[in-house]
Amino acid sequence: MRFYLFLTLLFFCFCVVTPIESQNRGFSVELIHPDSSRSPFYNIRETQLQRISNVVTHSIKRAHYLNHVFSLSHNDLPKPTIIPYAGSYYVMSYSIGTPPFQLYGVVDTGSDGIWFQCKPCKPCLNQTSPIFNPSKSSTYKNIRCSSPICKRGEKTRCSSNRKRKCEYEITYLDRSGSQGDISKDTLTLNSNDGSPISFPKIVIGCGHKNSLTTEGLASGIIGFGRGNFSIVSQLGSSIGGKFSYCLASLFSKANISSKLYFGDMAVVSGHGVVSTPLIQSFYVGNYFTNLEAFSVGDHIIKLKDSSLIPDNEGNAVIDSGSTITQLPNDVYSQLETAVISMVKLKRVKDPTQQLSLCYKTTLKKYEVPIITAHFRGADVKLNAFNTFIQMNHEVMCFAFNSSAFPWVVYGNIAQQNFLVGYDTLKNIISFKPTNCTKL
Repeated sequence: MRFYLFLTLLFFCFCVVTPIESQNRGFSVELIHPDSSRSPFYNIRETQLQRISNVVTHSIKRAHYLNHVFSLSHNDLPKPTIIPYAGSYYVMSYSIGTPPFQLYGVVDTGSDGIWFQCKPCKPCLNQTSPIFNPSKSSTYKNIRCSSPICKRGEKTRCSSNRKRKCEYEITYLDRSGSQGDISKDTLTLNSNDGSPISFPKIVIGCGHKNSLTTEGLASGIIGFGRGNFSIVSQLGSSIGGKFSYCLASLFSKANISSKLYFGDMAVVSGHGVVSTPLIQSFYVGNYFTNLEAFSVGDHIIKLKDSSLIPDNEGNAVIDSGSTITQLPNDVYSQLETAVISMVKLKRVKDPTQQLSLCYKTTLKKYEVPIITAHFRGADVKLNAFNTFIQMNHEVMCFAFNSSAFPWVVYGNIAQQNFLVGYDTLKNIISFKPTNCTKL
């Protein structure tokens, strides 16, 4: 399985800005789609159709894994871990240790920890970039079994040897995974203004046995979920529990990138902002909210209660790792019917044979109807570039998919050109229409 990544190109220097300074003004880092010509992952030999087929395939698989996780968790059965690479992810650059050692990590709002490959490793990921050697960092420190940190982790255990180190073991649904040491070290982020910002004593997983089928520079996962060990939780007061992102259009030929914001800079405010509550859930790795309906013109398609969370709360997960939006079968059928009734173009088959509704046209030549996602207290209007994807030079397809499970996975195409802000202290998520290419 191929691993498609989004990469941040950042230049690291050895100067340091303290977390207190970052708290006062916030900061941002860069995100780049792998299929952008700006990305070092860009494969000039691939066609646009091949790139789209790959991310749609990964998005569908990601939704199936999420369904499996949510179903088991909801029924109080043992919770498996989501396969982290079964989606189309964004990647950011960061550094670990003293002196700083540059790594590239998958940004995942569905994970709740930070781990990466370390020396020595056996087996090792197919990582083309250098591997972190903890013995070279003067600030690296293993966590002891007796530490409260070790006892707080769901996937931690005590080593069987005399060193009595705290270890982690993550097993994914395809039986791949990562094992290694729970440790602390300095994490450095490089802001878009060129000022590195360092955070000492961040809890990390240093993986020595890794079996994920990854490719390229990525060394592991940076969890942005709601668990104790996610980057959002660990940066704590330094960012005020706030982060946001602005995703530029996928597959753009322009030399553009997306942005990820922390702290004060992550606040979403001003004209056009709408907000909806985040729902506390049984699965801390994800961000759930209530999606009540879609509307297309005079057509209103209501969503049923999924009972995903007690009291019928939280029927949708906002997922940065999914490309297309997955809908329950009945909701998708009604939405597709409404779109068909309003779009008078020649229908054609999807050249990738994955999506149901396609037309012979281009997004630039035809304006499709606005689809509004009605979250609780927040109406988010989706334009053509949020609802259709250009498959090739003459075919566009509906960027939604039908699923057998009863909840929604709200993908990143629907989030393009919105400033999407998460406030984990106030428990709200906000959306503001924004031209992300101009930020």
